[in-house]
Order: sequence, then C-alpha cells, then structure tokens
Amino acid sequence: MSRASSLIAFAIVAATIPAFNQLTLAQNAQRIADERSSKSPSASLAAKLLELRFARPLSRNEETTLRPMDHFKECELCPEMVVIPAGQFFMGASDGEAGSTPDERPQHRVSFAQPFSVSRFPVTFSEWDACVAAKGCGYQPGDEDWGRGRRPVISILWEEARDYVSWLSRTTGKTYRLLSEAEREYIARAGTTTAYWWGDLFEPARANCDPANRKLSDTAIGDLEKFNAKTQTLPVESFSPNPWGLYQVHGNVYDWVEDCWNESYDGAPSDGSAWTSGNCERHVLRGGAFSRKPQAARSSARIWFGSSNRLAYMSVRVARALDR
Repeated sequence: MSRASSLIAFAIVAATIPAFNQLTLAQNAQRIADERSSKSPSASLAAKLLELRFARPLSRNEETTLRPMDHFKECELCPEMVVIPAGQFFMGASDGEAGSTPDERPQHRVSFAQPFSVSRFPVTFSEWDACVAAKGCGYQPGDEDWGRGRRPVISILWEEARDYVSWLSRTTGKTYRLLSEAEREYIARAGTTTAYWWGDLFEPARANCDPANRKLSDTAIGDLEKFNAKTQTLPVESFSPNPWGLYQVHGNVYDWVEDCWNESYDGAPSDGSAWTSGNCERHVLRGGAFSRKPQAARSSARIWFGSSNRLAYMSVRVARALDR
C-alpha cells in the first residue's frame, strides 16, 4: 500500500471516532503528510481533505461528551476552539504586584459553574476575511503590510468584533460570543497565580511585547512607519501555548471583551459573566500587544477604549457556550 493510500485508509477509520478527537487526528495526519510531501504530494492533499472533513458543527451528543482541553472546529474557516474547565480563581492583582494599577483591584473570587470553549488563537485575518466575503462583517481592515493569513486580525472596533461572533453563530447554528473580562483573565492564568502564566518576570521569548516601550500604543493606523519595522504582529502560532493550550494570551494583540468599563472591581460579578453596567461607552481590552510594554500584558492588566477608536493592536478572541 502506498503512503497516500495508507493516509486515506486512516481517514476512513477516523470517520468512526467522535468529532472532538478527530481534529487531533487530522492535525497528526497533516504533520505526517507534510513530512512526506516532498516525496508524496498526494499524501499532503489527503491530509488536507481529512482536516476539512472534521470542520462541521458538533452534534448534541458530541458536544455533551467534550472534555477539558478537547479541540473542535465547526467550519473550514471557523476558529479552532478549546474546551476550558469549570473552576474558580482570584481575579485581579494583589496589592504588591509590580506594574499593577488600582483598577485591577480589589482581588476577588470568581467561579465558573460550567465549562465553556474559547478560540485557541486570536482570530486570524483568514478567518475574518471569510466573514467579510460572506457579508457577515462589513469592515475589512488593512494589514499594515505585515501580512494576512495566520496573523491576527487588527484594527477592529468592539461592534465589529460583535458582528463577527454573530456571523459565527449564524453560520454554525451555535452560540458564539465575546469573552467576558473574567473569562479572559481565567484563560490567561490557566490555573496560575503569577503575573504571566510562566512566572512573575517577563520573558521576551514567550510573548510579543515592546520592552523598549516606544509609545506606539497611542499611534493611529498609518503612522506605524515611524517605528522600528520589527514592531509588528506575529503569526498566531508564534511562541509556546499556556498550560491550557492557548496561544498568545499575553502580547501580540489585545482582545476585545464584552464588559463595560468600571474603575474598580467593587460590585463586579462573581459568576464569570460580563459586567454590562458601568460606563458602556467604553469597553475593555485584555492581553497586551506588540506595541505595549510587558506590564500591559500581565494576566490582570486591563485597558479601555471607546466605540470609535480604531488602533492597530485591537483584535478579538471568541468564546462559545457548550450544551450541558
């Protein structure tokens, strides 16, 4: 049996395996095919077909049997999702955390009664452009000549991020949404209590931030050429994932979340839901960015912008409710 035939036979066997395991099989098939592609182009094609075969909405039975850290993808250009476990954590910064600000306090306990899923990466240009092509998203941002494809989409407004998750919901028949601010910190920490998931000290080999703090943070689109050409986004697979398998929870681009802005956590929800009262002309972004100092990428760090602000580090990571 040829290598290509073996891979196709593997695809037939995989069709009997639950969908949440199939994506992993598809990725393994792609890896094997890529290693052999110089000798067997048909093997690479078969692996690609295998991967696309599993990009479909989950059935109710498949969804209810998902386990923490399982992956799934519900359309060819939908984000790859990771199941996040139920649990609890302390949200916000301790009084002594270096670089923290008063709006990150008081530190408080937040509990998640049910698991949920979140995109493994920030939304990419390829994924966003699919929404534009389907007329689900009305704005197609430029890429500052850094490239599209697997780089994170940039320069989107909060309302545009909400348009994107609405399109995902219509496309899949499932409930996609923005993360809450509590969810965003929970997934960044991934069970840790330090400033970054790897520890309290920033490590340039783990995240795309600007240690020199060249003040690009307030630079509008079109003015980026004033700064070092290396100060830009990187593809979403850059750097290692955190313990829950999520990439770029620190740095590269900020993620819009659902919450309105509040100056402190006094009165904040304790169930992980979005805080939809307060100053709702402003919304929260989390995660830090390529153009911001490392302290802005800490797990508890937060900023806000208004609905009309369009800056080159604004992006989105999506959540999806799970049927239980």
